[in-house]
Amino acid sequence: MSLKENVDFVKNELNSEEKFLESFVKVERFYKKNKTLLIAAITIIVIAVIGLSVKNYLDEQNKIKANIAFNKILNDVDNKEALKTLEETNKKLYNMALYLKAKQTGESTNVDVLFFNSLSKYQNALKEQNLNKLNDVSMDSNFLLKEFALFNKALIEAKDGKFEDAKVTLKLIPKESKAYELVRILNHYLLTK
Repeated sequence: MSLKENVDFVKNELNSEEKFLESFVKVERFYKKNKTLLIAAITIIVIAVIGLSVKNYLDEQNKIKANIAFNKILNDVDNKEALKTLEETNKKLYNMALYLKAKQTGESTNVDVLFFNSLSKYQNALKEQNLNKLNDVSMDSNFLLKEFALFNKALIEAKDGKFEDAKVTLKLIPKESKAYELVRILNHYLLTK
């Protein structure tokens, strides 16, 4: 290496070190200027992480308690302690437990769980032979037994002598439905009316 190359090499090295020190000084100035803001941000992040961890842990513990309580309810619907635990930890499971209890005792109840709510309304409408309630249930897009609700509505209409209404109701049930065989039988009966 020539002397000139050595000098250039040393200049480049010094220049690199100078840039490094310069950036270090900038970072140090920024830190001193915003020290409290940085500490506050780091503290908030740490507290948020700890808070989320605690919340997830408590949610998991509530889920475990609710599952244990629901298993107790499945074995004994009259278990008041398990019902209270469900009411405190999981409202949906609590409503399902109330539905199971009402089902076992033969009572009717309103439940606030999507499919059980519709099923409960359907059972109440059938029990009361109420056409308006059956109509409301059959119009619910989330109801799984929509075609059976329509069929039961037509059956009640036929019993009440409203044969034309029953025929119109039966036309609402698609041919692909599992209830269509029942529809054919009732339509055959309605031909004579």
